[in-house]
Amino acid sequence: MMYTSDMKLIEILRKEIKTCRKSRYEISKTTGIDQAVLCRIIQGGSCKAETADILLKYFGLTIAKKKKKKAR
Repeated sequence: MMYTSDMKLIEILRKEIKTCRKSRYEISKTTGIDQAVLCRIIQGGSCKAETADILLKYFGLTIAKKKKKKAR
């Protein structure tokens, strides 16, 4: 799935958690992230950078810097 650069990281993680077809319990057991933290993310809250990193890896996502176009 491709995300636009104007989406916040937390919004991307929230969408992935909601649409991955796995329960919060399954995600929690696999990642070691407490279910309460996953619930907080889904309800619009934030998370620590460590948690975001774990979830990015779990969902197979990476953060890449957008290449700048060369000026002519």
